[in-house]
Amino acid sequence: MPTPPGDTVVGLLLDIACLLLSNGADAPAIENTVGAFASCLGHDAGLTITYRVDAFLLDIGTSSGEQARHAVPIATMRVAPSVIEPLLALAGHASCTQDDIHAARARALRRDAAADPGHQPAWYRFDPDWYRAAYPFVAEQMVFLGCDDVVAYFRDFGIGLGHSPNPFFDEAWYRTAHPDIARLIADGVVQNGFVHYLTTGFADRSPHWLFDSGLYRRAHPDLSPEGLAIRGYRNLYDHYLEVGDPSGLRGQWLFDPSGRFRQVAASLPHVAPTLSLSPCFDAIWYLKTYPEVAALIAAGAYSCALHHYLANPTPTRFCATPWFSEDYYRVFYEDVDSALRNGTFRTGYEHFLEFGLREWRRPHPDVDLRAFRDRLARTNPEMRLEPDPFRFWLAVPADLRIAPAPPRIDEAISRDAFRQAAEDMLLLHAHEPIDFTPDGPADLAVVMVAHNRFSLTMQALAALRTGGPGNMQVIIADSGSHDETRHLERYVAGARIIRFARNVGYIEACNAALRMVTAPCTLYLNNDLIVEYGAIARALRRLHAAPDIGAVGAKIVRSNGILQEAGSILWRDGTTSGYLRDRDPATPEANFVREADYCSGAFLLARTGLLHQLDGFDPAFSPAYYEEVDLCVRMRKAGYRVVYDPSVMVRHLEYGSSDTDHSRVLMHRNHRVFSDRHRDILRYCQPRAAGNAIFARSPRGARRRILYIEDRPPIRRHGAGYARSNDIVRLMVEMDYQVTIFPILMTDTPLLDIYGALPDSVEILHDRHIGMLADLIRERPGYYDLVWVGRTHNLAQILPILAASPAALPVEGFILDTECIAAPRTAERARVLGLASPPKLDQAVRDELACAYFCQQIVAVSDHDAALVRSAGYDNVAVLGHMLEPAPTPSGWAERSGILFLGALHDMESPNYDSIAWFITQVMPRMPAEMHLTIAGHVDPSVHFSALAGHGRVTFLGAVDDPRPLYDRHRVFVAPTRFAGGLPYKVHEAAAHGLPVVASTVLCRQVGWDVGTDILCGGSDDPQCFADAIMALYEDAGLWRTVRDGAIGRIARENDPHAYRRRLADILEKLLSMG
Repeated sequence: MPTPPGDTVVGLLLDIACLLLSNGADAPAIENTVGAFASCLGHDAGLTITYRVDAFLLDIGTSSGEQARHAVPIATMRVAPSVIEPLLALAGHASCTQDDIHAARARALRRDAAADPGHQPAWYRFDPDWYRAAYPFVAEQMVFLGCDDVVAYFRDFGIGLGHSPNPFFDEAWYRTAHPDIARLIADGVVQNGFVHYLTTGFADRSPHWLFDSGLYRRAHPDLSPEGLAIRGYRNLYDHYLEVGDPSGLRGQWLFDPSGRFRQVAASLPHVAPTLSLSPCFDAIWYLKTYPEVAALIAAGAYSCALHHYLANPTPTRFCATPWFSEDYYRVFYEDVDSALRNGTFRTGYEHFLEFGLREWRRPHPDVDLRAFRDRLARTNPEMRLEPDPFRFWLAVPADLRIAPAPPRIDEAISRDAFRQAAEDMLLLHAHEPIDFTPDGPADLAVVMVAHNRFSLTMQALAALRTGGPGNMQVIIADSGSHDETRHLERYVAGARIIRFARNVGYIEACNAALRMVTAPCTLYLNNDLIVEYGAIARALRRLHAAPDIGAVGAKIVRSNGILQEAGSILWRDGTTSGYLRDRDPATPEANFVREADYCSGAFLLARTGLLHQLDGFDPAFSPAYYEEVDLCVRMRKAGYRVVYDPSVMVRHLEYGSSDTDHSRVLMHRNHRVFSDRHRDILRYCQPRAAGNAIFARSPRGARRRILYIEDRPPIRRHGAGYARSNDIVRLMVEMDYQVTIFPILMTDTPLLDIYGALPDSVEILHDRHIGMLADLIRERPGYYDLVWVGRTHNLAQILPILAASPAALPVEGFILDTECIAAPRTAERARVLGLASPPKLDQAVRDELACAYFCQQIVAVSDHDAALVRSAGYDNVAVLGHMLEPAPTPSGWAERSGILFLGALHDMESPNYDSIAWFITQVMPRMPAEMHLTIAGHVDPSVHFSALAGHGRVTFLGAVDDPRPLYDRHRVFVAPTRFAGGLPYKVHEAAAHGLPVVASTVLCRQVGWDVGTDILCGGSDDPQCFADAIMALYEDAGLWRTVRDGAIGRIARENDPHAYRRRLADILEKLLSMG
């Protein structure tokens, strides 16, 4: 430290300012501290910090006319937060005395003397050697000016010319990347970008186009500002240069860690135009594709193609490689478009390389990385572990990039393998038979017909025993076998075996077995298939799900892994088809429960009483074929339904139990018999045509169909209105609507999560996106009775598609579910964050709802939103809020502790992220130290908490499958949202679980509850008010019980499921009656 200039007030303040600057405080902290101390001493003080290249000049003047100046050499500056902690802590107090200030300064001076010298960031100092090399014309100008000191030249001329001081800071890029700083420089507020970065910008700005502080922060969330300072690092960039770069950590997505940043930076700007630091940037292609860039490089505006890509002012106009399309990526991933518009990412490519790649998003319409990886993994299983398949894609020859559909297994080979597996299992039964001996009444009878093929029969019985329920009445009809089937009793115990001296055929054998059945349900099961895990139990549950279900069929997969059928179709000419034959078993159309014309007799579960009533299979179809078609049609005529259930799955050796040529003859003959008997049914079936399969896959009946369009399949834990959408879909299913969910965005959510979140009778087109909607409409003309469009922005996007398809969609069946009116949220966000004011609210609402004219019905989530819709000129609006039932958790006030926030965090710009950041940094410091906050809910990969790290009183849990234990453990729920639209589901859910809520003014207004009895209000932007409300609820058991009971009563009155169902039914039925 320099010698203090005296013990006057101005000298004391200057001494403190020098201490702060020398040990790492930023300019705002220095100014605030000096101002606070001056005020405590009865003065006003002005501080000016001037950059002199090799030192900072500090000038202080007080209102009494005292002035002092001192220079702090940059060479002496370091990062030592412990030295300045006494000064910053005292400045945070409301008042202090001169003795307090002297004591704090004395403590700081002692720590300053004892502190290690520490290291100095590489970017602190001016580098004269690099400067001369980077700006070769400077030498000539110095001679012309008679200047022999390069430091003086930079100070007097270089700063004004916008030169960079060293290889680690790019002045021109900094100004372009941060236009607010460029404006400050133009207005004379800041000398240049480097001074801003040295004194202020280092905290959150990137200094160079080859370093992305946001990326580095997200990759290393443990590197909090506090933690970095304690370890002696100025910021993330300092850590990267000292630790990250030598260790091979990545500081920019287009700078592979195999390189050395220091070496590259030192060579700039004199590098080849085609400099490439990663295979993800194709410099040669870039210059060919954008020839104007070469001219800019030649003119000295940029050093190379990579520099232009990372620094140009219109980044989304340029693509870094032929295999990434900015236009494609932002159109098909709306969340990316939103992130680009709010500045979270500079380009879509940046998002893809950091997040989209891990989520298997397509970078280009012709690039399917998942298929590419899976194709290579067939010959190299380790390819599945490849962490960066895109870079691998770019590295391999072009012919290997083509990832066609996996080749289909030759069915002849797979059949042989199926048979061989059955042979290989036979020895397992040599000493221990398969035992079906029941220990009580059987719930299920299984009828199996066998004619030779002993090994297949044993394989089928073994799978039945392994996957079947405990007590089964197993009846095996041996239809004149000549192989080891004749001695089946040696290998199977507890089964009833019927012997026929000759091959009597399938129908006679089954009917003979049926006469012996005593169990209430009968399963016809082929002997050439394998029942998959849980199939029979699921089939039984489905059969008992409704009294009018007469039979249940399975998803049948052939030996080569391809579908045989997902239920079957009966055509008008009497012919039949297995629905989706030859398709992938995972195709969405095969994976929802639906009624079918019939299901294959290979696995057909039916009510025994109904089978007896119909006398089983009709002998007219003997020996086999069309018998199950006829049986199912007769069930339907008797008033029963045949249901296909994809969770009931079997693997079938098709035609394994009979001769193929003979089978074809039998099918042809029995087709004529069947057609003659059921003309009354067939005349109402669809004509046979490939395009009609979608209409023919289920009997039409009276069931109405809804096309439900949403951002993505609505999974409750994803928040953001998806819980409400999930409830709506579930109620539609309960009301017997057939619902198809079409996602606007491509989804990378695991299929297990998607299917587990929704009713099993919903058709979820999880592999589609907005670019495929027009195709779906063309494939299903006239199929849907209603179209429900979730979220206004989705309607705006698809409006041209809908308008171009009037004949294929219902004329009067469109519903816009606004989910929330966003205009008030946008306005409030601008106010809270100090952003540019959006259009006036009435105009913003009209703009937002400009597309709503297309729909016959508009749905709002609250009365408030409905009023906004009406203000835009639409009177066709209904209110459909949230559906919940009170389910209070049992723990009382005394058994609980801590506060809870539960909400989804979809991006760093979301209201929820803003609210928890504000709460942690502004509200929690005003509460007792023992208060602990738990944050739970879905977190998008793009969201990080590095700015909130270091708070030991906060626990981040992420998504939780069951929130009830959290609601039961905590005492208060907080909803500090500062800007929001719609209706806060998180408030309703917490209240329904008996957890009292403290919410912001905007959320209290949205729910419309009585403050003090149903909810407590924390105000708007007043952290002390919010903290006081929490403590009032937290510490007063009586108030806690009052608010808990009041909120539970509100939920019971306002969110009743029965009333909610009636409101939804009215909305749907109103439109259907119009049609």
